[in-house]
Amino acid sequence: MISKIILNFSQKTPKPMEKRWRVKELPSQEKINNLSSSLKVEPVLATILIQRGIENFEDSQLFFRPNLSELHDPFLMKNMDLAVLRIEKAIENNEKVMLFGDYDVDGTTAVALMWKVLKNHLPNLEFYIPDRYAEGYGISIQGIDYAKSQNVSLIIALDCGIKAHDKVNYATNLGIEFIICDHHEPGESVPNAIVLDQKQKDCFYPYKELSGCGVGFKLLEAFFTKNQLDKTILYQNLDLLALSIAADLVPITGENRILAYFGLQIINNHPSLGIQQLLIEAKKELPLTLTNVVFILAPRINAAGRIHEGKKAVELLISEDLDQLKGLAKSIESDNIERRTLDSNITEEALEMLKLDSGFDSRKSTVVFDKNWHKGVIGIVASRLIENYYKPTIVFTESNGKITGSARSIKGLNIHDALESCSEYLEQFGGHAFAAGMTLAPENLDSFKVKFEEVVQNSLSIAEMVPEQSIDYDLNFTEIFTKNENIYEIPKIKRILNQLEPHGPGNMKPVFKSSNVFVEDVRVLKDVHLKLVFTQPNTGIEIQAIGFNLVDKIDLINSGKPLDILYTLETNSWKGKDSLQLNVKDIRGMF
Repeated sequence: MISKIILNFSQKTPKPMEKRWRVKELPSQEKINNLSSSLKVEPVLATILIQRGIENFEDSQLFFRPNLSELHDPFLMKNMDLAVLRIEKAIENNEKVMLFGDYDVDGTTAVALMWKVLKNHLPNLEFYIPDRYAEGYGISIQGIDYAKSQNVSLIIALDCGIKAHDKVNYATNLGIEFIICDHHEPGESVPNAIVLDQKQKDCFYPYKELSGCGVGFKLLEAFFTKNQLDKTILYQNLDLLALSIAADLVPITGENRILAYFGLQIINNHPSLGIQQLLIEAKKELPLTLTNVVFILAPRINAAGRIHEGKKAVELLISEDLDQLKGLAKSIESDNIERRTLDSNITEEALEMLKLDSGFDSRKSTVVFDKNWHKGVIGIVASRLIENYYKPTIVFTESNGKITGSARSIKGLNIHDALESCSEYLEQFGGHAFAAGMTLAPENLDSFKVKFEEVVQNSLSIAEMVPEQSIDYDLNFTEIFTKNENIYEIPKIKRILNQLEPHGPGNMKPVFKSSNVFVEDVRVLKDVHLKLVFTQPNTGIEIQAIGFNLVDKIDLINSGKPLDILYTLETNSWKGKDSLQLNVKDIRGMF
């Protein structure tokens, strides 16, 4: 029996939100047996693969051995032939071309990728990243005016532009043409330009989940294919595309998985000088998983545009001057530190605001506003608020006399569709199912809040307002180790699971459930984390575990009752020795 641990919690220790546990439906036993036999793997692994759409040997080959030859023909995308012809015309006429990208990771990596690949074909090439505060999101009048002053005749917009009808018309009147490479949801019509966006209703491109940088990549791929050029330089820069895929949280399926797989190899084996300098400043080392990219590299690249100017991020990603790169990396790290401070302070202010709001508990949405909040971090704050109150969330601030907001959603509500239903109060909006941005006049804010709450009330059930933890498989400890395996070494199941990387939406790391588990030992780390040893009766197996931010479960653990636990399988490296460790996601008493 473990000794009881008594803690004195500080008031600031957050209590994790209770979650619904949902075990995924098991495939038929026939499918499991067939795949298990075909691949010579245990049923648990066969089950997990089938859940990911891998049902035969051929599927598994494509999944475990991604190949660039499996990418779709870029000319399947609507208007791709026109876009390539326009670039060829620009090259032939020695036109001045400008790359215009959004200031986030997706936009800046798209600009950097296009720049590094096209600069040898378009000597009169430059790039432009709008100022988040002076110009706002997307194509701007200031950017077009600058292009005109520089005698630019073609703008290639990356990760923006799908709703920029008026701006494109303005540019057209100045004699400037557009190629738009976007992946956001289009409106009823698209701008009068050459538009590449796989989400256009009449675009039959097979894969719909490309990032903005991914659409730019397909344009380059098409240009190289038509002109029979060596694609080596294109593939050497897939690290930039992997960054965009990770940061934009697009599904890690289909083409995205192939591109992220090879891009991650470049990051880990041949990192660019800019990425090397970022890692030095962050005090992080290679190798990185795609999850590491999300939490280490992406926030820093984003911080440049959030705090000062996104142009710095592009310069970091394209420069080969080591002295310049060192300075840029230090500056971006400073931006990221400032970003974290702003994020923390504004989140605390917003949470306090909600505590004082007597009607908040009865509402299904979270909408907060303060004119002094920093525009660059309100999207992050919206995500933080969802971590505390699982509701569709919009955080507003004031910028240039307008109310600007950043929205994040939960499973069950497409935030872009919800904003469409409130469009009568919005001047502009755009985004995805789970994230969006918008602008409105100050006098419309109260009416918008009422309408948005009405839309959410009609869209979400009470059950959907509780976060859900998806579970891949109900696992017994004896299934973790095959017969004769040493329980103190990394088991086969974990070695094969490693090959499911890269993980992300659509291919999340498998979560397992084990029942009738007991705690042999527990220690509290840094007042909030748990270091545990679990055992299961009649197995003779003890497994080390870590439970981050699970200190609120200490009374349950002290009770000595049998437990149900949710976890992922991890490798813990300590003093040159690798061992299996459970990363515990949740703990409950057995029902």
